[in-house]
Amino acid sequence: MLKSTSYDGVRSEEATVISKGVKIEGKLSCSGSIRIDGDVQGDISSDSNVVVGENGRVNGQINAESITIGGQVTGTVRAKEKLVMDSKGNLKGDIITKILLMEAGAIFNGNSKMGDSANVLELKREVSKPGGKSE
Repeated sequence: MLKSTSYDGVRSEEATVISKGVKIEGKLSCSGSIRIDGDVQGDISSDSNVVVGENGRVNGQINAESITIGGQVTGTVRAKEKLVMDSKGNLKGDIITKILLMEAGAIFNGNSKMGDSANVLELKREVSKPGGKSE
């Protein structure tokens, strides 16, 4: 579990935790890290890290700096820097990231696009156009 500590009034890490047994419907947006151990039906956006724990389930898009999937995700995943698929992770959807790490046992069904940060931003523009196609 991520925790927040404060030294001289400066926080080292802020995290939002969706615990096991909690269900959320709607968009979730956060400037800090998010850990999902419950169920989320909707899109998740973070300027930091998103972790989907072993018991976590997400049905929607995830956009973050870094993403770790240890549970079940259905939807497009966009990690500006790195996506990690843990051994018990299950992703049904597309991946857009700079770095992709897959542990043995991880399940992934979809398409993946990798590249540097500029390419990831360009891919975001393509996906956001109607029909997901570039002109």
